[in-house]
Order: sequence, then C-alpha cells, then structure tokens
Amino acid sequence: MSPESPYAPLLASIPLTVSEVSVLGSRTRYWVYSPADAERTVVIVHGYRGEHHGIEPIIANLPGVRFVSPDLPGFGESTPLTETDHSVAGYSAWLVAFVDALELEAAPIVLGHSFGSIVVSHAVAGGMRPLALILVNPIATSGLKGPRQWLTGLTVFYYGLAKKLPARWGRRLLGSWVIVQLMSSSMAKTKDRALRRWIHREHHTYFSRFASRDVVVEGFAASISADVSEFAAQITVPTLLVAARLDDITPVEAQYDLTEAIAGSTLVVLDDVGHLIHYEVPELAASAITDFLDTLPAS
Repeated sequence: MSPESPYAPLLASIPLTVSEVSVLGSRTRYWVYSPADAERTVVIVHGYRGEHHGIEPIIANLPGVRFVSPDLPGFGESTPLTETDHSVAGYSAWLVAFVDALELEAAPIVLGHSFGSIVVSHAVAGGMRPLALILVNPIATSGLKGPRQWLTGLTVFYYGLAKKLPARWGRRLLGSWVIVQLMSSSMAKTKDRALRRWIHREHHTYFSRFASRDVVVEGFAASISADVSEFAAQITVPTLLVAARLDDITPVEAQYDLTEAIAGSTLVVLDDVGHLIHYEVPELAASAITDFLDTLPAS
C-alpha cells in the first residue's frame, strides 16, 4: 500500500509472503496474508483494472483470516493469459486452475469484487465448489444499465476509441492522468479530503498497471458482457453480498433482486458509499464478512 494509507499500520501486523505460479500461460503473482492461527482461507478476485493492493484495506481489518490475493492475468504483476482469452469464461477457467494449483487442504472461501464478482459467480455456476462466496460491490445487472447512463455511454465510447487507435496511442489514452482522475473523482463519495486524496493516489498508482492495450480492451468487453444475475440460479453455496446504496455501476434495487435469485444468500447494504467500499468503508465490509464467516461450518 502507498505510504499515506490509513490502513498501513494494521496491514503491517499481518505476515505476508509473495509467490508465483503458472496458470493457463499466465505467470500469476499472488500475495498471501497469513496469520499463523488463521482458520479460514479466502481467495480474492479483484475488480477490472485493479490489482491486489485494492482489497488490502479489507484484509487489514480482518487480521484473523488468511487471504490469497493474486493479480488477475494481464494486470499488476501477472502476465496475460496465453491458453485462453481475457473473457469472463477465460478468467473463470483461470480461477479454477489457480485454486487447484494452490493445493489447499480444504475448500476456500472465494471473494469477488466488482468485475471479480462476475468471474467467481461464473466459476461457481460452472462447478467450482468453494466453502462460501463473498461478493463485494457485485455487478448484479448489466454494466450497461447503471444509474448514470451518460457516464456509462462515455465509458463505452472511451474504450471503443482506445481499441480503434493504434496500440501505442490507445495505451496512452487508457493511462491518461486526466481520465483516471475523472474516474476516481466520480466514484469516490466520501467527503473526507484526506481519504479522497489517498483514493486518487491509489488509482493513479495502480489503475494503469496493465500488460497491453488489448488486454484492457478485452477485459472491458468481458466486464459488460455478463453479470452475476445470469449465474444466480446455479449458485448453491452460502453467499454474502456487500453492496453500496450509492453505487454508480449497479443500482441498489438490482442487489435486492440478486439476493432473492441466489438461494439463501445474505445482503448487507452500506449507506453513503458507492463503488469504492474497499477504499472508503473497509471496516464496515470487514464487519459484515466477520458476521458471515461466523455462520459457516468449521473448515
């Protein structure tokens, strides 16, 4: 995490190891936050254009849980997939193979944030059997049906333009400081100026750590090609949804519909926050996760 992180002291107390494994042609780098007495293991799938740093504030507030947090192929420090494409199905196949490669003693809990919620739901619907599922800011309905349609349309145009431009110029557009700042400013809901500055720094530091223009464009196409509701009927493991009332990507009404569609699932809606639960109110997300973990059988 960056030096200004308000969660750095908590995170520093958790033992950390970094490893790497080859999965479907991707040299996947992953971080294990593992207290010696951890009874639960949670495998994380982060959101689109994010990487493992983004979920660290939640990890910092759950010191008794072992987290395995990889960078998605093509983002952060993980190389792109070569044996499949960067689609929802491709990332889902990667997730299944990645968890298998970990050779865990017991089935883990799987946490998906934003785009990651689509990937993990696809994997579970396809037969993956984690102990439980946690969806933070789940994409409960099509990303093209968000509450702010003008912003959605602008985003689609932006990625379409990046795809049409020569690769060099497309990459420069995708990494534009101005564009990243506009994105960060529109998504942050907190009125805390210091926290907003830190959120913007996080986005400027990590949002453009991608392997190529093509990986980003393929990933965006994947992010708007499906949503969790498509797989809801096939999700039969205990599931927690942590949603935000002010989410600009998924309207909160869709989260209630998704909860009804996933049998036996639990929904926690956080007020006064949008699509950045992991940055703005990680302690509230951690509290909801703790309550959920307490309802699960022992590993």
